[in-house]
Amino acid sequence: MHSALVTDFYSLTMAQGYWIRNPGQEAVFEMFFRRQPFGGGFSVFAGLEPLLETLADLSFSSEDIAYLESLEFFRKPFLDYLKHFRFSGELWALDEGMVVFPQEPLIRIRGSLIECQIIEGMLLNCINFQSLIATKSARVWLASNRGKIMEFGLRRAQGSDGALSASRAAYIGGAGSTSNVLAGKKYGIPVMGTMAHSWVMSYASEEEAFKAYADIYPDHPVFLIDTYDTLRSGIKNAVKVGKLLAAEGKNFGVRLDSGDMHYLSVEVRKILDNEGLSRATITVSNDLDESIVNTMTLAGAPIDSWGVGTQLVTGGSEAAFTGVYKLSAKQDAGGGFVPAVKFSDNPEKTTTPGIKQVWRIRDGEGRALADIMALEDDEIKAGTRHVFWHPSGDYRHFYWDGEGRPEALLKLKMKDGGILAAHPPLKLIQEKVRTELACFDDSYKRILNPHIYKVSVTGQLRNLKLKLIKNYLGDL
Repeated sequence: MHSALVTDFYSLTMAQGYWIRNPGQEAVFEMFFRRQPFGGGFSVFAGLEPLLETLADLSFSSEDIAYLESLEFFRKPFLDYLKHFRFSGELWALDEGMVVFPQEPLIRIRGSLIECQIIEGMLLNCINFQSLIATKSARVWLASNRGKIMEFGLRRAQGSDGALSASRAAYIGGAGSTSNVLAGKKYGIPVMGTMAHSWVMSYASEEEAFKAYADIYPDHPVFLIDTYDTLRSGIKNAVKVGKLLAAEGKNFGVRLDSGDMHYLSVEVRKILDNEGLSRATITVSNDLDESIVNTMTLAGAPIDSWGVGTQLVTGGSEAAFTGVYKLSAKQDAGGGFVPAVKFSDNPEKTTTPGIKQVWRIRDGEGRALADIMALEDDEIKAGTRHVFWHPSGDYRHFYWDGEGRPEALLKLKMKDGGILAAHPPLKLIQEKVRTELACFDDSYKRILNPHIYKVSVTGQLRNLKLKLIKNYLGDL
């Protein structure tokens, strides 16, 4: 949907106000998030490609304008302006698939106040949901000891659009395939599926159902063995048909979708091995999440692949990614930019002012040590000792001796409303996630009680923030 009506009503009321009072004023907004979802130690940045494509084509159709006019809230000259509205600003962002942390800018927008305001809701909608699901998927993938994850969430997702976004994001985070056929077509994600209980129930017996399926799909069929009784019926019939396949040099698998997955997988593995079917695989599904997967993986459950649906595509225990979009600088009467800051009684909600870059510093072996927020002109150089401060502006700080190579994370993705480069294939974004995760100590990736990664600010940025706070308090 590239309609500019994908926005909050207050964005349009403010846009009309800007158009009336100061239509030419420019501004800089930044998108960041406040806390890690799922009680985790990292997040995965996702949703950038859909955002860029939407921004490039964003407009108000004649039907959109007619609807706004029917509200009797907007002036006709402003509606005439919206008829020709296009995003004409610039967008800086991290590469999709980057591992990210709270408070640091993931996206920086520069443009007119009007266009910056209109795109707020759409931008957050694109990034928040896909970042949430990509993060969940990465956690499941890590919990499985980097195993084979299949995304099975279409039927539980929030509508067809939510299902598509979830499939895309789940693949970025670590899922190797999806059950969503449209997502396979649209994004090139491998599609996979086995059978439902209805297939088994439609035949007179399990053995007949499994044999029919193997006849139609002889190349590695997967039999669902819990329709009636997993151990007393399902696995026995799967073994009968599996031996026929093995005699032809073909392999098969079984899927468990109910019961005690750990116990059943162990018992099923014993039966398969005792019957000479050690190549047969075991897949499990049934409301899995990263905690369940991690528990069974650590316990040594003999599971070859995991079908994860509801808990993956809905976010499970976490309803939303805490991304926000805040003004960080505004154009003054002379045409320059002055920093802007939002204050709060809650220090964590006081924003960090100015036009910023994010730097990732590493040790000599390439392991990530901290992310540093700096003003745009404040370069962080290797080989020089630096002191970095906690973003709250208090006394907490640490020293970095300049080993490794600092990396500027925000990159120019759009200029004058146009996309600057082709987006990488989804497979490469998934590989980027895995490469990025490998650069972080395992303590940050623990499913429970992870270590907190440092996000800090330079001395120059800290001083600016403290100055603005002091000036504001002095005016009260």
